[in-house]
Order: sequence, then C-alpha cells, then structure tokens
Amino acid sequence: MKIIATLAAAGFIAALASTAASAADRKVDIINETGLTMSEFYASTTGTEDWEEDILGADIMEPGDTFEIDIDDGSGACQFDFKAVFTNGSSHVRRNVNVCKISSFTYTR
Repeated sequence: MKIIATLAAAGFIAALASTAASAADRKVDIINETGLTMSEFYASTTGTEDWEEDILGADIMEPGDTFEIDIDDGSGACQFDFKAVFTNGSSHVRRNVNVCKISSFTYTR
C-alpha cells in the first residue's frame, strides 16, 4: 500500500520564490520494514523543540507499507528530524535527515 501525504505551510508561495535550496525536491518515501504497525509519523525541522502534527493522521502503516510525503514546510530547510510511533508503544527518532538528498527512508528493526 502506498499512502501520499503533504506537509503544507502558509509560506508555500514564498518557498517557491526563494533560493535554489528551497527548490530542492523534498519528496521522500517512508518505508516501514520494522515488522510493527506504525500509528504516527512526524517530521520537524532539525533544531526545533516540538514535533509538528502527525502526518499519518487517522491512517496507519502496516509492515511493508510505503508512503510518500512532500516535506516542504516553507522554510527552505533540508534537515529534518523524523519520529515514528508504533502501536506497541515504542518509537524511533532519526535526527538530521537531509530530505533534499534522499528519495526514501526505511525504518528497520
């Protein structure tokens, strides 16, 4: 199953008109290869103290599922922190992911 989500921001138009870095492709396939069901997924600009809203919303990611997100918050940033939360209560955080240079990110056990 492939789920598509977009992280939108009020500054979207400004991001289109800004530097070449902000024109970088920030679409990333998130792949769940953990053997666990993912119930929440967050992507926040590296250096912020709070997680943005849950990108999955009411959806879940079963083991083997992939979803594509467009991580463009309007800031022009390429470095993001990812957090996956699973139905068993565990979570996995990965810091400093350069979404301008990758096209997929796989969570494994």
